[in-house]
Amino acid sequence: MGVWEFIQDQVLGMNWLNDLIGMGLSALGLDTGGKIGGSVQFFLYDVLKITVLLCVLIFAISYIQSYFPPERSKRILGRFHGIWANIVSALLGTVTPFCSCSSIPLFIGFTSAGLPLGVTFSFLISSPMVDLGSLVLLMSILGTKVAIIYVILGLVIAVIGGTIIEKLHMEQHIESFVLSAGSVDIESPELTKKERLIYAKEQTFDTFKKVFPYILVGVGIGALIHNWIPESWIEAVLGRNNPFGVILAAIVGIPMYADIFGTIPVAEALLSKGAQLGTILSFMMAVTTLSLPSLIMLRKAIKPKLLALFVGVCTIGIIIVGYLFNAFQFMLI
Repeated sequence: MGVWEFIQDQVLGMNWLNDLIGMGLSALGLDTGGKIGGSVQFFLYDVLKITVLLCVLIFAISYIQSYFPPERSKRILGRFHGIWANIVSALLGTVTPFCSCSSIPLFIGFTSAGLPLGVTFSFLISSPMVDLGSLVLLMSILGTKVAIIYVILGLVIAVIGGTIIEKLHMEQHIESFVLSAGSVDIESPELTKKERLIYAKEQTFDTFKKVFPYILVGVGIGALIHNWIPESWIEAVLGRNNPFGVILAAIVGIPMYADIFGTIPVAEALLSKGAQLGTILSFMMAVTTLSLPSLIMLRKAIKPKLLALFVGVCTIGIIIVGYLFNAFQFMLI
C-alpha cells in the first residue's frame, strides 16, 4: 500500500474504525452481514468518522478564517477587477461558512459595501458548494481525483455564474435596504495565536451543534439505502439507464436543507448501490447550494427576477457538471 493510499483509506477513510466497529458488533452477537447488523455498523462508523473529520476540519478552517474577517475580505476583493475579482471571490468562499444560509449575511454585507454584484454572487455560490471540508470529505469516500475535480468545477460554476449576473447588470433587482445600508469600515483588531485558537474552538463547537442533527439524519438515510433498498431500484432511478437521472437529482435536491457533512453518507450509500457518480454529485451540489431555507432568506435581499436568475444559473451549471462526471466516470473511479 502506497503512502497516499494509506492516507486515503486509513486516515481519511478510517477503514480501521469500520473494522473495529465490525469486530465489536460481532463480539456482541450481531451479524454485520445482515440488514440490521450492517445498518448498525454503517451508522456507527459513518457518524464517528464524519464527526471526527468535521471537528478537525472546522477547527483548521476556522483558524484560517480568523485571518479573513469581513473587513479584510472586502479590502482583498476590492483590489481585483473583472474575471480575477470573480475568481478571488470564489476562492474566498472556500474558507467561509459551511452552509448556504450562513453565507447570505456576508453576501449582503459585501453587496452593501459596494462590491460588484457579480463578485458577491461568485462568493455566494462557492461558499456552500466547495468549501475545504467538501474536498477532504469527498477524498475520504470518492478518491482524490473526484474530490479535486468536484471543487474545480464548483469554482467554475461560481465564476461563470457571477460573471453572467455581472454582465446582465441586475443591480436594480437588489432590495433597497441592502443598497442603502452602506458600510462602516471597522479595522479588525489583530488577534494573537491564543485568541485565534479560542475562536477556532468556539466555531468548532457552535458549528458542530448546528450540523450534528443533519449528520444523524444523513447517516440514517444512508444506512437505510445501503442495507434495505434494493440495488435494482437505485439503478433504475439514478443509474446509467435513466438519462434524466442528473436532472431528477438536482430538482429533488433543491428543496432540501443540509450541508456537505449531511449529504456525504447519502452519496456514499447511493454510489455503492449503483447510482452514477455525476447524478450523486448533482444532488449534493443542489442540496448544499440551493436549499429552500437559503432561497427564502435570499429573497429578503434580492428581487424575484434576480433570484430566479441565480437559481437558473446554478441549476444549469450543476446539471452540466453532473453529466460531465457521468460521461467520464469510468476514468475517475
